[in-house]
Amino acid sequence: MRTIGRLLLLVIVLGVIGAVLFYEQPVWSSRQLTHFGLFLSRVQSNYVMTPEGRVHYYEAEPRIPGGGIPLVLVHGLADRDESWAPMLKRLKRAGFHVYAPDLLGYGRSPKPSDSDYSIATEEKFVYDFIQSLGLQKTDIGGWSMGGWITLKVALDHPELIDRVVVYDSAGVKFEPGDTSVFHPNNEGDVEKLFTRMEPGMSIPAHYRRAILKSIQGEQWVVDRSLGSMLNGKDLVDETLPNLKEPFLIVWGSNDQLTPLSVGQTMHSLVPASELDVVEGCGHLAPGRCSARVAAATADFLKANPVPPGGVRTLRSMH
Repeated sequence: MRTIGRLLLLVIVLGVIGAVLFYEQPVWSSRQLTHFGLFLSRVQSNYVMTPEGRVHYYEAEPRIPGGGIPLVLVHGLADRDESWAPMLKRLKRAGFHVYAPDLLGYGRSPKPSDSDYSIATEEKFVYDFIQSLGLQKTDIGGWSMGGWITLKVALDHPELIDRVVVYDSAGVKFEPGDTSVFHPNNEGDVEKLFTRMEPGMSIPAHYRRAILKSIQGEQWVVDRSLGSMLNGKDLVDETLPNLKEPFLIVWGSNDQLTPLSVGQTMHSLVPASELDVVEGCGHLAPGRCSARVAAATADFLKANPVPPGGVRTLRSMH
């Protein structure tokens, strides 16, 4: 009985410590839980040497002959590869061999002080990452700023790319509204940012404080990336019609950061593309609505022949 009592006491103590840690360090704690969840799903945390240095990435490989369909996923501004966790698990089960790197300046990848972190610089970084992995031909997908980078890679290096997917992407000209939300100075600014991304989403106060601290730690990188995006130098409005690879555009219907009109513009520039509108979701659709988004992605990338294009609405099951 004494042994059982001691074990129960240990469990209680560990639970209290965990609760306190999660309250005091919610961002760090959430990342650790994400790492552990990916580990349990047999998604590997790896590094590869590139011309830019030692790059961190997650690798999700299905247990099927041939290793699955290669797919590189590129995250967005002020983000990191952990955000792909729900998609990594689902796409692995769907038979894809997925690689999700931390972009230059983000997460656990190098952060050179002299880099401009521009779209062009990140494009080269993703190209070098693909080359360093030895991928001869791969599908590629990008979320938000990562979608813009993805389009640049596909347009400039079509020999490397099989099919292309973007999620709530930037890259064509539109009025972005108040961009100061990307440089939050207080908890209220953090709330505004998340409301723009996902209307109706509520962030607890202790979490807002931690997010603010996390963003401010990498603000100099975010500012340089955002400056590149706003100067318009790398916009793809004129070159996107040249995209020859099969193209899927996935968009949250409630996205107020990069509104659905941006996805519709991309679809009009590549009429053979498919536009899938995720009903009831915002800018964070690949994370918060991953079941529908991953299913649409897998269906498109596996389809043979290539889907003829058009517009679909991915409705909620609830």
